[in-house]
Amino acid sequence: MAPAVRVLGHILDGMVRHARSQPGMECCGLLAGRSGLITSIFPAENALASPAAYEIAPRELFSFFRRMREQQIEHLGIYHSHPASENVPSARDIERAFYPELAYFIISPQHGAPKPVRAFSVRGRVVRELEIIVPEPGSQ
Repeated sequence: MAPAVRVLGHILDGMVRHARSQPGMECCGLLAGRSGLITSIFPAENALASPAAYEIAPRELFSFFRRMREQQIEHLGIYHSHPASENVPSARDIERAFYPELAYFIISPQHGAPKPVRAFSVRGRVVRELEIIVPEPGSQ
């Protein structure tokens, strides 16, 4: 069985909406939840305003982490888009994957993409695609 990540359907939809709202640059944000289930999305501004790289400004990160503490949820993932390339980790993504315990989601904003949302585990230089499990409502 492939390693998996659990995420609510509306969170997946939110990541795709965010990516499609900024088709010319990488969008980015954080994901959080409880007991290994991603239930919250924190869309961020790409401080680099780049079509090929992303960064969340420290002030915005601190604000997100403060909100997570207040809501008593834990940081479980990071997402960003690849507006002009396949949604798999780039060399830069792998190099900057500083949180090996998190799921890294990469979104394709392209309509008709075969897999618009993909998730990966990145530990050192080892990259594994994660199965995305969307629990049925009420079964979380």
